[in-house]
Amino acid sequence: MNVQVRPNSPDHSDLPRHCSFDPDDWRILARHWYPVALIRDLDAKGLVGARLLDEPLVVYRVGDEVVVANDICTHRGVPLTMGANKDCLGVRCPYHGLKFGAGGKCIEVPAHPATAIPAKLHLKSYPVQLAYGLVWTCLRPAEGEGATATTATTATTTTAVPPMPHWGEAGYQLINVPAFDIAGFAGRQLEGFLDVAHFAFIHAATFADPDDPVVPNYETKPTATGFEAEYWSSISNYPNGVPDPSPEGFQWLRHFHCHLPFSATLTVHFPEGKRLVILNAASPVSARQTRLFCPIARNFDTDRPVEEVHEFNLRVFAEDAEMVEQQKPENLPLDPRMEAHIPADRSSINYRRGLRDLGLSHFFIA
Repeated sequence: MNVQVRPNSPDHSDLPRHCSFDPDDWRILARHWYPVALIRDLDAKGLVGARLLDEPLVVYRVGDEVVVANDICTHRGVPLTMGANKDCLGVRCPYHGLKFGAGGKCIEVPAHPATAIPAKLHLKSYPVQLAYGLVWTCLRPAEGEGATATTATTATTTTAVPPMPHWGEAGYQLINVPAFDIAGFAGRQLEGFLDVAHFAFIHAATFADPDDPVVPNYETKPTATGFEAEYWSSISNYPNGVPDPSPEGFQWLRHFHCHLPFSATLTVHFPEGKRLVILNAASPVSARQTRLFCPIARNFDTDRPVEEVHEFNLRVFAEDAEMVEQQKPENLPLDPRMEAHIPADRSSINYRRGLRDLGLSHFFIA
C-alpha cells in the first residue's frame, strides 16, 4: 500500500492517542510534574493504573524502585494493568506472559527463555519522584530531569514537584486523602482552590459562614513558580459543628502558594502557632477529567483518626466538584476579556496570567 504524507501536515506522532488537548498546549503541560498514584495504593496492590494528559500509564514496584511506564505491552498491545506484579518482582503481561522489571526493561519472554531479549521489547518509561505519599512523574522532562529518582525533592524550578511546607517536620501529622475524581478541567479546579469568594455559598454545610460572604482586600506577589497570596478573614477553619476555641475577633491567615500549572498549597494559621497545610495537586487526566490528590500536614489534633479528615475533605471536594463540572466553557479562558471579574478575583486573574505566560493558548474554548 502506498501511504502518502501531506506536505506541511503537523506531526502529532509524539502525542497520546485520542489527545484531548491542543497539541502545543499538551507539549507545554507535559514538561511539568504531576502525581499519578498514592504510594499506599501501590504498595497494597503492586501495580496501579493511571492516566495523565491522555496517556495511559502503569505504575508498579520492583523492589525499592517505582516504575511509571506506558500501559501497553510492546509485544501485542495489551494493557499491563490487566496483568499482575507478584511479589513486586516485575509486571507480567496477561497475554503471552512477558515480564517487565526495573526501568521498564523486559526481563522474561516465556516462549523463548534462552533467547536474548531485544531492546525494542522494553517499555517506554518516565522519571519518578516520591513525595508527600504520592508517586509523581513527568511525560516530557527537560534535559537533566530524566533520571529516575525515588526520593522526595526540594527543587524549586518551575517544572519541579511543588514544595510543601512542614511535610515531614517533627510534630506534624501527615495525612493523604483518597484521590478524588472530577469530571472537569484541572485549571478550573485549581482556580477554585485559590478562590475564597465562593466559601459562603458552596461550603456553608462544611466550614463557611453563609452570613459572611465579604472578601477583604488582599495582595498577591509573584514567585518563581507562580504567585502567593495572603488572605486575612474572620472565617474559622473549624468544621461546622466543631467547637471553635479561637479567641474572639481572631483573624485567620490563609497563605496560598500557587505552583503552575495545577498545584497550590494553602497554609492556614490557627491560634497558638497551630498550622494546617493542604496541597491541592490537580492531576490532568485529560482536558475534561481531573484526579485530585491532597496531602495534608497539621500539628494539632494529631491523635484524632485520619478517617475524620478524609471524610470532611471529601465532602468539601464534592461541594467544589458540583460547580467545576458545570462551568462553561469547560476549560479555562486565558483571555481576560472572555469572562467578567470582581475585585475578589485577584488570585484567579494572577493564575490565568501565569498559565498564559507559560505559553498556553486561549485554552480550549468550547
